Amino acid sequence: MSIIAEFTVPAEQFALYETLCRATNMVVEVERVVTHGPDRIMPYFWTSGGDRETFEAAARNDPSVEDLTKIDELDTAVLYRAHWIQDVESVVYAYTETGAILLDATGRNERWELQLRFDSETDVAQFRDYITESDFILNLTRLYHPSHPTTESYCPLTEIQRETLLAGLESGYYETPRETTGNELAEHFGISSQAMSKRFRRAHKTLAENELVITPPEDE
Repeated sequence: MSIIAEFTVPAEQFALYETLCRATNMVVEVERVVTHGPDRIMPYFWTSGGDRETFEAAARNDPSVEDLTKIDELDTAVLYRAHWIQDVESVVYAYTETGAILLDATGRNERWELQLRFDSETDVAQFRDYITESDFILNLTRLYHPSHPTTESYCPLTEIQRETLLAGLESGYYETPRETTGNELAEHFGISSQAMSKRFRRAHKTLAENELVITPPEDE
């Protein structure tokens, strides 16, 4: 049975530490990660909420990345592609070694919030052993089976997903007719409407996957 683990890690042990230190208020959201063998990790990521020129200048001199390339540019967000360097101590190589899947990664305020899916608890243990041996500073914040919550306070959403749904609820996004639009919420968060839509889809998918699995069917 798969298991999901959520961690926080200092940016200096993951990627873009110097960039996040200089480009304050910037939020980096990983779109996807492509691997080209064990020594080449290529992330695609959106940036929003900070100064673009400062971010690009810092990123091009950041020792954790190389080959920064702008892929797409919208009013409030930019999509980049880059390479994370293996020589930099990075948790990326820990999860690729154990076969985990990166579900979500958000960098802000000099730290990253990661959500990983493992095939089994054995894989989680292997991952943590790898981390310990490599002297990474990695804080486990939540560990759960998606279909078997263990506490009454269980919530499958990441912090940013909770913020998104709460903002939508408080602003009337779910009312009929809507009292605010997705574009207005995107402006509130300082991101593109595409990124806003993606946040909602991820949050709704997470709730649907867990609620449809864990809620017993009612008798007809």
